[in-house]
Amino acid sequence: MRLFCYNLAMNERLESLLVRYGELSQQVLDPDLPKDMNNYRQVMKEYSHLGEIAGAHDEVQKLSRHLEEARSLVQNEKDPEMKELAREEARELEARCKDAEDKLKFLLVPRDPLDEKDIIMEIRAGTGGEEAALFVADLYRMYSRFAETKRWKFEIMNSNETELGGIKEIVFSVSGNNVYENLRYESGVHRVQRVPETESSGRIHTSAVTVAVLPEADETEIDIKQEDLRIDVMRAGGPGGQSVNTTDSAVRIVHLPSGITVHCQDEKSQIKNKAKAMRILRARVYEMEEAKAASERAEARKSQVGSGDRSERIRTYNFPQNRLTDHRLNLTLYKLDLVMQGDVEELFDALKLSAREELLRSTAS
Repeated sequence: MRLFCYNLAMNERLESLLVRYGELSQQVLDPDLPKDMNNYRQVMKEYSHLGEIAGAHDEVQKLSRHLEEARSLVQNEKDPEMKELAREEARELEARCKDAEDKLKFLLVPRDPLDEKDIIMEIRAGTGGEEAALFVADLYRMYSRFAETKRWKFEIMNSNETELGGIKEIVFSVSGNNVYENLRYESGVHRVQRVPETESSGRIHTSAVTVAVLPEADETEIDIKQEDLRIDVMRAGGPGGQSVNTTDSAVRIVHLPSGITVHCQDEKSQIKNKAKAMRILRARVYEMEEAKAASERAEARKSQVGSGDRSERIRTYNFPQNRLTDHRLNLTLYKLDLVMQGDVEELFDALKLSAREELLRSTAS
C-alpha cells in the first residue's frame, strides 16, 4: 500500500485508521448493534468519517496506478502521436493525483473534539452608540439566516433592545451538525463603516461590536457547585415599557470562584430564565477551563486565522463600497449586501481551510 502523507506519524495514522475502518465494517453488520442506540449512533458516525478517509485513499491509489501506466507509456511508446497523448494524460493525472492526495491529507488532520459541539454566541455593541447597536441586530440576522440554510436550531437566550430597533446585547444558542466548526472563527471585534440612518450630513461613521462563540457544555462536562453560585431575582426591564414584568422573573447568576456573571430576562418564567442562565454560565466556565487545560488548542488559535480573542479586530464591513475584509486572511469580498443576507459560506469555508492548512503544516513539521 502506497501512502501519501508528510511524515511517518501521519502514515502510521492512516494505516491505523484503515484497520479501524475494516473493524467497523464488520461491526455495522451486527444485527444487535441498533439495540443500544447511543452506541449505534457513535459507531455509525465513526464509520461514516472513516469511510470518507478510506474512499479518499482508494481514489489516490487508483489515480496513482493510472499515472504510473501513463508514464510507462510515455517512456516506451514509439509512435510520436500516441506518445504525446500519453504525455497529456500523465499531466492531467498528476494534477488529479495531487488534488486527491491533498484531500486525503486534510482528512487525516485530527479534528478538534469541540468542532461538533453546539454553541452559545454573544454579540455586544461596542464603540459607536446606537449605530453599533443597530449593527448588532444586523449581525444577528446574518447568523440566523445562515443557520436557516444549514437547518440549525436557533434560540434567543437573552437580549437587550434599544428604542430605535438596535440591540445592545444578544445571547443565543445554535445547535445542529458541526456548528462550532463553522462559527468558531467569528469571535473578535467586527468593525462597520457606513452612514448611519440618524446621520443627516451623509458622513461615514465607524462603529464596532464584539462577538464571542462559546462551545456549549453539558452538565457531565463541567461541574458547577451550588455553593459557588449567588442567584438574584429581579423584575425584567426594557425600552418603552417592552419586556417589563410585574413579577420577579429576571435572573442574575454570579459564579463566585471566577466572577462570571450571567443575566437572563427574556422569559416570563423565573424557572426558564434560570435554566437559560445556567446554560450560558456553564458555557462560559467551560470555555475558561478549556483555555487553561488545552494549551495545544490555544496555540492553534494563534495561527493566521486568529486566536479567538474577542479583543482582536477580525473583520471590517464597509457598506459604501459593498466590501467585506477579513483581516486574518487578507480576504476581501465585494458582496457585502449578500453577506448580510446570510451568504457567508465562502467566507467560513476560507477560514476553515486556512486553519486546517496551518494545522497540517504544524503536524508535518
